[in-house]
Amino acid sequence: MFASRFLCRFSFSCCRPARLRIYTSSPVWSACAVSSFSSRPPSKDASVRYSFGRPVLSLRLPAGRDCRFTLTPMLTTVGDLLRDITAKDPAVHAAAMFNGDGQRISSCTFMETVLNKDFQLVINDITYNVRSPGPGSSHEHVLGLDDMKYVVHLLHSALTLPQQQHLKHTELMIRQEELQQQLQPLETVRAQIAQEAESRASLLGWAGLAYLSLQGGFLGYLTWYVFAWDVMEPVTYFITYSTSMIFFAYYILTRQDFICPDVRDHQFLNFFHQKASHQKFDVQKYNQLRDELSEVQNNLRRLRNDIKLQRPVDQKLHRDVT
Repeated sequence: MFASRFLCRFSFSCCRPARLRIYTSSPVWSACAVSSFSSRPPSKDASVRYSFGRPVLSLRLPAGRDCRFTLTPMLTTVGDLLRDITAKDPAVHAAAMFNGDGQRISSCTFMETVLNKDFQLVINDITYNVRSPGPGSSHEHVLGLDDMKYVVHLLHSALTLPQQQHLKHTELMIRQEELQQQLQPLETVRAQIAQEAESRASLLGWAGLAYLSLQGGFLGYLTWYVFAWDVMEPVTYFITYSTSMIFFAYYILTRQDFICPDVRDHQFLNFFHQKASHQKFDVQKYNQLRDELSEVQNNLRRLRNDIKLQRPVDQKLHRDVT
């Protein structure tokens, strides 16, 4: 019976499969093995800092050089940055950029969008972890269309204003000379006509004075030497009434009060236009040329005042040089 139990235990132990022994490796060996056979590339750190208002990416390239890349968020794209890195180090064979979720970023994406979050830069299987400086850290902002037009207009004016002022001054001077040449023969004719009209208007004034003097003298002679005052009083009344009717008729015809300076100017213009029509003097053309010449001279005066505002600096610089 003892022999049978021994034989059964022996047969059962022979039938059981052999146990496997697991040998645990050392920590150093396991770390080497994982790093050798892991699919993730080794990682390094890169930094983005702002210098003079522009973000600057600092990293160590595979050749061992520390390089800095200045970015323009509104203009620089991911493709531009990768091309700059490739051109900086010939040892760079592959470069790509990934976001925090591991998705590859398109080369057409602007760095303004990329810098808002953390991202990864992979160069030759080396991953650079780049921390975002945060949204709003850039001093740049996208302008509206109207703002952009206004800024462009200001830049254009600041760059070309002195040149435009001198060109405009030259054009106005040329136009002024042309108008003066056109007006020179007309001014000669106008002066002659104005002199004759002035003489006739003055003659008319002297004639009126002579008429009133003769009228007063004749009425006095009749009053004291021929008739008595009782006879001449109604005569003087009717003469005064007739004179008032003449003044009222003048107002109806000219729509002006009978004021001596206005009457004289009216007669002067009347004689002037009569003489101009006889000599075929174009008064309308003359007035247009005079108005244009006056406008050109006013523009020249204002333009010279604007140019003088910039002259003190030039004069001061000239004095310092001399």
